[in-house]
Amino acid sequence: MITVENLQYTYTGTAVPAVKHLNFTIEPGEIFGFLGPSGAGKSTTQKLLIRLLTGYGGKAAVFGKDLDKWGSDYYERIGVSFELPNHFLKLTAVENLTYFGSLYSHPTRSPQELLEMVGLGEDGGLLVSQYSKGMKNRLTVARSLLHNPELLFLDEPTAGLDPMNARRIKDLIKAQQEAGKTVFLTTHDMTVAEALCDRVAFIVDGEIKLIDAPKRLKLQHGKPTVRVEYLANGSDRISEEEFELADLGQNGFVNLVQQYPVQTIHTQEATLEDIFIQVTGRSLS
Repeated sequence: MITVENLQYTYTGTAVPAVKHLNFTIEPGEIFGFLGPSGAGKSTTQKLLIRLLTGYGGKAAVFGKDLDKWGSDYYERIGVSFELPNHFLKLTAVENLTYFGSLYSHPTRSPQELLEMVGLGEDGGLLVSQYSKGMKNRLTVARSLLHNPELLFLDEPTAGLDPMNARRIKDLIKAQQEAGKTVFLTTHDMTVAEALCDRVAFIVDGEIKLIDAPKRLKLQHGKPTVRVEYLANGSDRISEEEFELADLGQNGFVNLVQQYPVQTIHTQEATLEDIFIQVTGRSLS
């Protein structure tokens, strides 16, 4: 779906490249996460791939065609959700979606259907100027789905959302994948990446440090142990003990859980944020 080779880009008036020698591929039907702190090069890469920025070095191809050879027909096949909402504030949500839908050459989804999908079904008649930041972000996601695109570019799609609406958007993204769509997701929120991505790329200072599946990374970098918290000898005080995962049947784990009231049991998996810090030496903030 996307092939990037030695991609480089430097903004006018700066000496340091914003992205440096990027190499990656994204397969059809994959959710691919681009993870890094602010200023890492995530949004620049997305802007290059959606052709908002030109004049790059290296090669990039989408749908098997060189990026610089696409015309306006490219936007009939991709959907974009920007991190910063950019709507017509003096129009309602329905009017915004109706207008943008009219720009495509083929029929689009109904505005009301899309608003229902992002939890704004009862708010379509409000002026967008009355929307909160989170509502504007959800409207941006809805707009990216107007023309039923094959490929979605989503930049921080859950930013500014409460947990319930963040879950709604994550479920919506997963549903797009189940419908056969491909998703390029940029975020600094590792919980979003863990929940959604088939593979992730860690990017820092414009360079990719690692690409792999979240589950594989967590297994590689986690401790192969189980931690048990329990109440010992009638006490209200919680005790804890760790056991090697490979020897749970022989190392006292079974005896402990049979003998004492167990409060919690946790495998000691590393989080993606832990792994990001280990691999890059940088935090996500």
